[in-house]
Amino acid sequence: MTFYNDEMKELLGDYTPRPGKRWIPIKTDDFRDVWRIPKEKTGISITPQVLRDWVCVAMGEAGVQDRYVDAFCGRLPKSILAKHYTDYSPLRLKRVYDNAKLRMLK
Repeated sequence: MTFYNDEMKELLGDYTPRPGKRWIPIKTDDFRDVWRIPKEKTGISITPQVLRDWVCVAMGEAGVQDRYVDAFCGRLPKSILAKHYTDYSPLRLKRVYDNAKLRMLK
């Protein structure tokens, strides 16, 4: 799952990955630099956890139900009742995410 939305589409344009390849291929050292360089420039530590926390708070403020926020964070329910009475399909999750209208780079 990714948080690819209209905002990201604007940034990436018509980018299309090669078949069978990752959308944005990145090596481990490059991944570390993605987080280190902005911290050096701004003094602000942004990590994947910080971004996940931001998404959770922003979704809650947008009125997204907790069960869907948990699903976006990889926490799906284990109970039979919850599994069968909430739609966690990719299409449903996309609708929930799109309806939240999250924008990070305003």
